Amino acid sequence: MFLVKCPWCGWREQTEFSYGGEAHIARPVKPDDISDEEWGAYIYTRDNTKGVQAERWVHTQGCGRWFNAVRHTVTDVMWDSYKMGEETPTPPEDWDGLSTQDELKEAKG
Repeated sequence: MFLVKCPWCGWREQTEFSYGGEAHIARPVKPDDISDEEWGAYIYTRDNTKGVQAERWVHTQGCGRWFNAVRHTVTDVMWDSYKMGEETPTPPEDWDGLSTQDELKEAKG
């Protein structure tokens, strides 16, 4: 189990949330005009990143709101979360995936 940060409720155990998949996947503008192969790629093809990835989450056992989060897929440490439409928070290049943004801010004082 790992911790997930809801932008409205704060840090909670992952069991309160449901994973919604990779974030920022744009729906085709004219779905009727694309091939079955292109539609299949939109539905099923994802990056499956090893490392930092932006994801969609919903706080199912809390406020019920959808949001995005940046998580390290190897360590399951969430860097930070953000509301839909906000800019994606970017971890530093040397982030090892072991600390959250909040923990690093606190350590720096």
